[in-house]
Amino acid sequence: MTAKNTELLECVVKAADDRLGKDIVALDMAGLTTLADYFVIVTANNERQVNAVADAVEEAVYKNGFDVKQVEGRQAGKWILLDCHDVIVHIFQADERERYNLEKLWHEAPLLNLNDWLS
Repeated sequence: MTAKNTELLECVVKAADDRLGKDIVALDMAGLTTLADYFVIVTANNERQVNAVADAVEEAVYKNGFDVKQVEGRQAGKWILLDCHDVIVHIFQADERERYNLEKLWHEAPLLNLNDWLS
C-alpha cells in the first residue's frame, strides 16, 4: 500500500462515512485483479442517499488532489461506481448490495481495518 493510495482510501472512506454511508468495507484487491488495488463498498438507504454519498466522495477525491476516472450508474441510483484509479468505490442501495454480494464474489480479498477512519 503506497502512501498515496492510503491517502485516497482514507479520503473515500471518510467522505462516505460523513454522508452516513453504512456498512463501509474496503477489500484489498492487490494480486487478485488489475482493476484496482482496493474496492470500497458502501450501503445507502435510498436513491437520494446513494447519489449524496457519491457526490461527497467525488468532491472529496477532487478536493484532495486525486481524480475520478469514470462514474457509472448515476441515472438508476441503485448502484453507483466511482473509478478513482487505484480505488474503486461501489455505493449500493441495500437490496442491490445483497444481490451482487461483492464481498462474497471477492471473498479471497482481505478486509482492511477502517476503524480509525469511521465515526
